[in-house]
Amino acid sequence: MTLRPVRRALLSVSDKTGLVDMARALQHFNIELISTGHTRKTLTEAGLQVKDIAEVTGFPEMLGGRVKTLHPKIHGGILAVRDNAEHMKTLEAQGIGPIDMVVCNLYPFQATVSRQGSTHEEIVENIDIGGPSMIRAAAKNYHDVAVVSDPGQYHGVVAELRANDGSLSLETREQLAGEAFSLTAGYDSAISAYFVSRLEKEATTGHNPFINRWLGSSGFYHRGAQLPSNLSLYMERRMQLRYGENPHQQAAFYIQPGITRPCVATAESLHGKELSFNNLLDLDSALNLARDFEEPAAVVIKHNNPCGAAVGLTLEEAFRRAYEGDPLSAYGGVIAFNREVDEATATQLTEPKRFVECVIAPEFSDEAFDLLTTRPTWKKSVRLLRTGELTNDPARAHALDFRCIDGGFLVESRDSSADDFKDLKVVTKRKPTEAELADLRFAWLVCKHVKSNAIVLVKDRMVVGVGAGQMSRVDSTHMAVRKAGDRSKGSALASDAFFPFRDNIDEAAKAGVTAIVQPGGSMRDQDSIDACDEHGIAMVLTGIRHFRH
Repeated sequence: MTLRPVRRALLSVSDKTGLVDMARALQHFNIELISTGHTRKTLTEAGLQVKDIAEVTGFPEMLGGRVKTLHPKIHGGILAVRDNAEHMKTLEAQGIGPIDMVVCNLYPFQATVSRQGSTHEEIVENIDIGGPSMIRAAAKNYHDVAVVSDPGQYHGVVAELRANDGSLSLETREQLAGEAFSLTAGYDSAISAYFVSRLEKEATTGHNPFINRWLGSSGFYHRGAQLPSNLSLYMERRMQLRYGENPHQQAAFYIQPGITRPCVATAESLHGKELSFNNLLDLDSALNLARDFEEPAAVVIKHNNPCGAAVGLTLEEAFRRAYEGDPLSAYGGVIAFNREVDEATATQLTEPKRFVECVIAPEFSDEAFDLLTTRPTWKKSVRLLRTGELTNDPARAHALDFRCIDGGFLVESRDSSADDFKDLKVVTKRKPTEAELADLRFAWLVCKHVKSNAIVLVKDRMVVGVGAGQMSRVDSTHMAVRKAGDRSKGSALASDAFFPFRDNIDEAAKAGVTAIVQPGGSMRDQDSIDACDEHGIAMVLTGIRHFRH
């Protein structure tokens, strides 16, 4: 174990948690302390002896504190290799003292981005320059210098200093260096993500006519521009989860820094035990579907697939109809609403023999919250999450979706194609009625959120049957029809991809389906059209596939 004594330490921190205790511990070993601005003020007020950075560099802090540590007498002291005779001779000739430890954390850039009301100028001012430079310099020279970049490291570092009479091992210095590089890499990624998001927003709103061209040429993704040749991801851990999909798997929930739009990542947990890995997956699916509807809507998700969805004149009506879509599957499911949950809806939710894992909604009325958190069979089990108003953020439509495979990621633009039926093509002799058209559009929106092969049956804008995740599309049709039972008569059917054979049409006709929406594009499209004409079924093609693996 290669030990290096710490004789001189530079402290410059934004987060001052544990700072005074750390500095006192260092001074116990007669380590000389150098510090800057507010950090030095905090330490001197605590009665510690600290040398001001200006005494070391011979220059005062400049430009309102923007320039203070960017100086050869600082970086030379950090970067000099102690076993390199030429390096040490240079330090001596220039009157530079070695710095053996850098205690530094960074300006709160991510926190400033996340804080509501922060201006662009405030956010830019919280981009740290000197801090990352010192941290990277110390981490690069970890053979000789320890870099302490997080208050959470203080306890372990002090314990080792005590165990080794003021020295640290090479293994510890290398581990600290790795953590420091992770910090600066994430910090830079967060800054990059903020600027790309800001520029995308300007392009979306049309405020800057040159942005689209720049985003495309720079390699950043936007509106069909090429995906970047290099992709840096930075996520902040929001919470450690009890386990993953199964109890033997570890799991955590990471979020994008600076994310503010209403979503699962920003939702406030109001009640209930901690969320699980599977809860979060289902909550995301439920909310993404619920927000697709303009009228009061309720969605029931089970195992990442909708088993119920409906709209109504009131939220209570929407929930009742959504739950009745498949009550058996709805037991233990996750429910999303696109309106504030009121007392009437909460009363429906808490009827006897109903068990729901999670409810996510823009808001809960006081009466609804009281009902959901005091009823005996509910208060200990249900989790309640509040998102705030489900506003439309244009940047959401241009976001990227990621799927992890062994050794890498698959990245694609989000499936946010317009589903307004403007380009709908009626291909059968019989045109759909207005009521059928409304059901077809509803079924099409739901189908987009169902795992392929996906078949959705809808009647009066209420899901009555779903077939999901089958290897054969006709098997999905059979499943949806079985779930629907007699409700399939007069229903509309949506298929996320084309029909390879007419057997799906024949099965739908037997069940009483009267209208079908599908993308089209099969070599046998005409066979399906002919089958619909034989059965008197109206069929429309969208030209858009919504396959979801």
